[in-house]
Amino acid sequence: MSAVATEYVIDPEDRARADLYDFLGLLLVNPADAMLLSQVAGLHGNDTPLGAALNTLAKVASVTSAETAEREFNALFIGLGRGELLPYASHYLTGFLNEKPLANLRDDMARRGIKRADGKHEPEDNIASLMEMMGGMIVGRFGSVTSVAEQKSFFKAHIEPWAIHFFTDLETSRSSVFYGAIGSLGRQFMEIESEAFEMLPN
Repeated sequence: MSAVATEYVIDPEDRARADLYDFLGLLLVNPADAMLLSQVAGLHGNDTPLGAALNTLAKVASVTSAETAEREFNALFIGLGRGELLPYASHYLTGFLNEKPLANLRDDMARRGIKRADGKHEPEDNIASLMEMMGGMIVGRFGSVTSVAEQKSFFKAHIEPWAIHFFTDLETSRSSVFYGAIGSLGRQFMEIESEAFEMLPN
């Protein structure tokens, strides 16, 4: 997604949320290379369930080679013809690609001033892009910091209806170890975000 370079004062908790959204987007957009695996291996979580999932991911990353990560990624998301999982909202919600969920997302992106980055041709409703969008909205990368109410609106419209299902599928996939650990982290984070947004008034 294209970004606008503007600095805002962000609450540390919101910064941490944005960082985790961006982290998940980075892990899911391309196969992890040796540098990223090394960086992930050096992470340390706290004593919460989410922190434990991060610690597990770090341990798995420390024993995962770039070649193994690429094999997992290809088996999951590319495959021969198609991968084990299709990480798109349209597929999860309708069974087909490029359907109404994508059209609705594009309308919402236009309203919010979010544009697909030059050179990207993948449909915008893929999980990596949606994670990047949420992270960007929280910290104002798309022009202004998005209010919590608007974050809730976007999350409930485009992420909550399918992301927990996707991350659960990733977590339990027989094709993945490293990406299975990413699935566990993503599932727990999506559950936390969903519960937190539910506590906000409509």
